[in-house]
Amino acid sequence: MSTFLAVDFGAGSGRVIAGVVNDGQLVLDELHRFSNRQIRIGRHLYWDFPALFEEMKEGLRRAAAKYTDILSIGIDTWGVDFGLVDAAGNLMGNPVCYRDAFTEHVPEEVFGRIDVAAHYAETGIQVMPINTMFQLYALKKENKAWLQEARHLLFMPDLFAYYLTGVPGNEYTIASTSEMLDAERREWSRPLVEGLGLPAHLFEDKLLMPGSVRGTLCPDVAAEVGLPASVKIISVGSHDTASAVYAVPFRKGKVSAFLSSGTWSLLGIVMDEPLLTEDARVAGFTNEGGVGGNICFLQNITGLWILQCLVRQWTAKGLQADYDFLIAEAEKVTDVPCIDVDAPDFRHPDDMEAAIVSYCRSHGLTVPVTQGEYVRCVLQSLAVRYREGLAGLNALLPRPVECLHIIGGGCRNRLLNRLTEEALGIPVISGPVEATAVGNILVQAEACGVIENKNDVHAIN
Repeated sequence: MSTFLAVDFGAGSGRVIAGVVNDGQLVLDELHRFSNRQIRIGRHLYWDFPALFEEMKEGLRRAAAKYTDILSIGIDTWGVDFGLVDAAGNLMGNPVCYRDAFTEHVPEEVFGRIDVAAHYAETGIQVMPINTMFQLYALKKENKAWLQEARHLLFMPDLFAYYLTGVPGNEYTIASTSEMLDAERREWSRPLVEGLGLPAHLFEDKLLMPGSVRGTLCPDVAAEVGLPASVKIISVGSHDTASAVYAVPFRKGKVSAFLSSGTWSLLGIVMDEPLLTEDARVAGFTNEGGVGGNICFLQNITGLWILQCLVRQWTAKGLQADYDFLIAEAEKVTDVPCIDVDAPDFRHPDDMEAAIVSYCRSHGLTVPVTQGEYVRCVLQSLAVRYREGLAGLNALLPRPVECLHIIGGGCRNRLLNRLTEEALGIPVISGPVEATAVGNILVQAEACGVIENKNDVHAIN
């Protein structure tokens, strides 16, 4: 048997999961689950990186206590966010959360300097204010000296890996979310860095591809968590979407799309090369890096974020808010409004329920009243948005999509799956639920030579 550890940080929670490969099977064992929160201090909304790092170490301790054959660790996270490290190896403050409003009007300013169509033809990334490029531009305006003082810019999974190994470097799939890569060459766009006036030294290192061995555990970390210092840290599909998509059991001969369903919904298809046409840009599609150098051609859609916010609010009010109850209540109602889930109104409101009420009133829609109506409204609106996304995708492909694989935690939402299948008019295949962890571990197992390719094992999820 060989054991691999997947450290999976989502925007709402994180997990440390062991994957045991034995006789053609991959069995998952969740060792530690913890919450991930954002903290507002002064003008900005931050991730609590020290707390998250400590939670990761707790997961590694539990792994060391249970398994004696751990070969490697792989880390994946959400995209676009980063930390800065100085020349002495110190973290220069907690990373800013992508939901911070400091980039709200930055895209307009940036595209006053560069041509948006030419920019897409190079980077292939859907313009979103949260993207790293706009965060860095805003940071330069706020504190240029601080940015100059940094020695390394490390995306979130690479920041965690750096403090496990002491080895800096950014992995390709997570870097591709930045809107700063040349999509065809799979490397930093030097002209773009220069054109935006960003410090060139932050983009000197060559990007690591999934399957690269970054290093081994620092002796002090190894001693602290009880693991051998020989345990490798492997760059997996460090963007959680890349790892999740790698786990999808696509059917041969079928034009299959994926929908990674979580806080965000990522709807798309795997391609060999980026699609950088003006039609793709106008349709709002993005070319993110995938495992094996592939491209995840997709749309970023607001996912279960709206429902997650409602659940938190209802829980805080003392209302029943477990998902089984809410889905059952939503199944009882049908006459609900359809909202634009991507509207700025729902990006980071203080009160999500009030935001929905305000949106409905301003658009002449019936206002939800019960919890079931709110939930049905969100899920039905998501299904409609997926239909629009699929139509846009089909318009760019030589053959239309024939089936949709829904993966991630959201694939357990039976009502959303049914509404999606009805809206799209094609078969919907659910699972794996733990797609991100499965894809993460498969890359590790291949890199360590335990399997030749991902088809050598069957994941028990």
